[in-house]
Amino acid sequence: MVYLSVLYLLLLANCKSTVSDNTETTYADVVSVNVSGSENNYTFAITLKSPDKGCTQYANWWEVISTDGLLIYRRILAHSHVNEQPFTRSGGPVNIRDDSVVMVRAHMHPSGYGSGEIAMKGSVKTGFTAFEIAEDFAATLEDQDPLPSGCAF
Repeated sequence: MVYLSVLYLLLLANCKSTVSDNTETTYADVVSVNVSGSENNYTFAITLKSPDKGCTQYANWWEVISTDGLLIYRRILAHSHVNEQPFTRSGGPVNIRDDSVVMVRAHMHPSGYGSGEIAMKGSVKTGFTAFEIAEDFAATLEDQDPLPSGCAF
C-alpha cells in the first residue's frame, strides 16, 4: 500500500496540463478502487481526487472501460465535491468476470479527460494499480450515454 501511495504522489507531480491558448485545464485522478459482490454483479467503490470549484469545474463521472476502449459502466456524479476531497462514490452492477482486466478513469467538467490523468488498471482477481492513461485513449466515450444532465451544486 505504501508503494501505491508513493507511486501516486510521483505521478501527481505534473497534475496540470496546458492547452494551446495557455489556459490551464485540470482533471480528476482515481485514488483507489474497491470492489465487492460477485462475478457479473460487482459494485465498484471509487475514490477520486479532483480540483472541484463548484458546477463550473467538477468531476462529473467515473467509468469502467475495457482495455480496448469500450464503456462497461459509468457512474454519473450529480454535484461538485468542493469540500470533500478526496471522495468515494459507489456504483454498479459492473458486469465483468473476476479475471477481466479493466481500467477505471474519471472525467472532469468542462475539461474532459486529462493529459497525465491517473487511472487504475487491473482485475477483481488481481487488484488495481495506478497508471497514467493517454488523454486520447477512448476519447469518443466522452459523448456516449449515459451523460450528466446538469450539476446540483
